[in-house]
Amino acid sequence: MASTSDLKNGMTLDIDGQLWNVIEFQHVKPGKGPAFVRTKMRQVLTGKVVEKTFNAGVKIEIAILEKREMNFLYKEGEDFIFMDNKTFDQMLISSATVGEAANYMLENTEAIVAVHEGNPLYIELAASVALTITYTEPGLQGDRSSGGTKPATVETGIVVAVPLFIKQDEKILVDTRDGSYLGRAN
Repeated sequence: MASTSDLKNGMTLDIDGQLWNVIEFQHVKPGKGPAFVRTKMRQVLTGKVVEKTFNAGVKIEIAILEKREMNFLYKEGEDFIFMDNKTFDQMLISSATVGEAANYMLENTEAIVAVHEGNPLYIELAASVALTITYTEPGLQGDRSSGGTKPATVETGIVVAVPLFIKQDEKILVDTRDGSYLGRAN
């Protein structure tokens, strides 16, 4: 248990049996009346974002999340198999839990898996990943970086908008948060 004065961004709370991540919070001391804490929280399992207000000094339960460094090994049907980098134990994680991260994962991709009471909750990838373009239309003479973009399919199957000068079989950096092109990979 903790008090509302202990709240921090990124903290996970257990409210009525549901897990919530604190996105942002603000302590408010109005001129009249008691102080309170206004929070914006995201439900861990569904991603739903709500705003909730707590009276100052109220006790709230903090959920203990264990963040493990894991390696994505392979996909088996609809599930993903990850291996813990320290214990070498393998964990089967459903595609619903992996979510959008599946669009950026190749075999042997490093990821951080948040686990609560033995259950995987969500996956965090690096901010960008290097992926090889499997198909894109060829560029034309005179295409420059200041021009437009064209669609390119990468090895995981997603389509990324890339500058016109990018060619097939090139390695590019893709932002894992929004799927945008960041530049060429070395």
